Amino acid sequence: MIAKLVPAAEDTVRDVIHRFKRQGLLHGTEPTPYRTTVHEAALHMRVGGRDVARARLRHLLDMSEQQHITIRVLPFDVGAFPGSGQSINYLYGPVPQLDTAQLDQFHGPVLLDAEALLTKYRNLLDIVEAIALSPAKSRDLIHSIAQNL
Repeated sequence: MIAKLVPAAEDTVRDVIHRFKRQGLLHGTEPTPYRTTVHEAALHMRVGGRDVARARLRHLLDMSEQQHITIRVLPFDVGAFPGSGQSINYLYGPVPQLDTAQLDQFHGPVLLDAEALLTKYRNLLDIVEAIALSPAKSRDLIHSIAQNL
């Protein structure tokens, strides 16, 4: 028997408040620069059905038009690459000692802040960004996928 994990109401409220605060960073008067690289496979996923997937892709296209947001896609054509299959968030700011790499795991996020590990993840993300499509070509691919859903 597999038990389904259902979040408690207070966890849901906390998560919603956190997401609104995070959105404020992207849409405030002085929005935080944001760069992301997404694997093409994620763009083809139809979580929530075709209409939801199409709306998600349109949202990505809209966000990619913002001057402070850069979205790049790793196309299927790149094949295997270092770190494939792992979600990585690298959080940085004006004080490098506060940089953190977040790895998403089934049991929750793993936060890394040791300089040696941060250096490895910065190098990994540089490689991934170098093999990804340009922002303009990424938008073209996202648009194409949305049209073909």
